[in-house]
Amino acid sequence: MDRDHATRHLDALWQRGRDFLGTRYAIMGGAMTWVSERNLVSAISNAGGFGVIASGSMPPHILEAELKATLGMTQQPFGVNLITLHPQLDQLIDVCLDLKMTHIVLAGGLPPGGALKKIKEGGAKAVCFAPAVAIAKKLVKSGADAIVIEGMEAGGHIGPVSTSVLAQEILPVITEVPVFVAGGIGRGQAMLGYLEMGASGVQLGTRFVCATESIAHPNFKKAFIRGAARDAVPSTQIDPRFPVIPVRALANEGTRKFMDMQRQVIDRFNAGELDQKAAQLEIEHFWAGALRRAVIDGDVETGSVMAGQSVGMVTKEEPTADIIRDFIEGALAALADRRHLQG
Repeated sequence: MDRDHATRHLDALWQRGRDFLGTRYAIMGGAMTWVSERNLVSAISNAGGFGVIASGSMPPHILEAELKATLGMTQQPFGVNLITLHPQLDQLIDVCLDLKMTHIVLAGGLPPGGALKKIKEGGAKAVCFAPAVAIAKKLVKSGADAIVIEGMEAGGHIGPVSTSVLAQEILPVITEVPVFVAGGIGRGQAMLGYLEMGASGVQLGTRFVCATESIAHPNFKKAFIRGAARDAVPSTQIDPRFPVIPVRALANEGTRKFMDMQRQVIDRFNAGELDQKAAQLEIEHFWAGALRRAVIDGDVETGSVMAGQSVGMVTKEEPTADIIRDFIEGALAALADRRHLQG
C-alpha cells in the first residue's frame, strides 16, 4: 500500500470520529488536571487533534477565564471535561454553553440525566465515559452523543478492566454513536488496531505530558522520561472496610507513605480512637493537593505523579505536533508494511 492509499485508508477508518470532533485527526487529548490547560489544549487542536480542557475542581469563573484564554490561542475545535460530582456542575455547563463550546465531556461517574439534557438542549455534544457494556448502552439511551472507553492502563483514576478487553466487549455492541478508545495507547500501530476493531478515534493522555507546550514542571517531565511501564502502578487498598479508588501513578516516596498512613489509621480505628467516617476521610485526604505539588511545584517525591503504563514510550520532550505526527506515521507505516507482506 503506497502512502496515498494508506492515508486514504486511515482517513476512512476514523472518518466518523473526525466528523464528530470536527478535526483533521480523531485524536482526543485526555483531560489531565493541571496539565490539560490552555497551552497544551490549544497546541493539540492546532496540530489537528482535539484538545480537552480539564476543569477539575475549578469554580465557574476560573473555568470561564481558562476557556476564553484557550479560545484566544486556537481557532480549531476543542472540548472541556467536567467532573459529574462537582457541586456546581450546572453552573459549569452554563459557562460552556455561554461560550458556545461544541463538546462537553462528562467524567468521574454517571452523569445526572438533567446534565445530559441541558448540554444537548444548549446545542453542545455530550461525551461520556463507559467502563462496561451495560453502562455504555444506558448512556447512549440517555442521550450521550459519543462514548469513551478507558482501560486500567490509563493514568489517574482507573477501573478494573484492560483497554483491550473493553474494546472487544464494547466496540461490536455500541454502534449508534462514535466510540473513542483510551488507556495505554503509546504508538500509532496500536491506535490503528483499535480503529480497525471499530473505534472512531482514540484518546491520549500520558504521551502528551512531555509535550514542549505542556506546563508540567521539568521534574514531572523528567520522571515521565525516566519511567518504565512497570513503574506506573495503581494505589493499593489495605483494608476492604476502607475502600480506595485506585489511581495509577509512578511509585515514589508518597506512594510508600500512603501505605504506612493507611496502616496507622486502621490501627487507630481498630483501637477505637477513630470512627469509620473519620478514618475514611483521613485516608481520602492524604493525596489532597498532591497532584498539583507534583505537576506545578515539581515535588515528584511526595506528590502524585499520575501516569499511564504508556509512560515507558515517553522518551523525550518534544512539540505536540511531532507527537501527533509520530502516531500518524506509525499507523501509516503499519499499513504500508502489511501491503508489502501481501505483495
